[in-house]
Amino acid sequence: MKALVTVMPKAGVLDPQGKAIGHALSSLGFAGVADVRAGKVIELELAETDPAKAKAAAEEMARKLLANTVIESFRVEVV
Repeated sequence: MKALVTVMPKAGVLDPQGKAIGHALSSLGFAGVADVRAGKVIELELAETDPAKAKAAAEEMARKLLANTVIESFRVEVV
């Protein structure tokens, strides 16, 4: 079973990578971009066959290692 963990900076946390991407897009002529937040997606291939247990395991992994929950939020999707 596959789980996708999306990790993003929390609202109000400085995101220099997002700012740099936004500036670069503006420099390339993409004027309609108001704000950019950059995060990461982590794809996990899990041996678990129960979707609820797979999601719970991926959430625990995110809390313990994949996301810094002080400054980042995460979302888990089982596919």
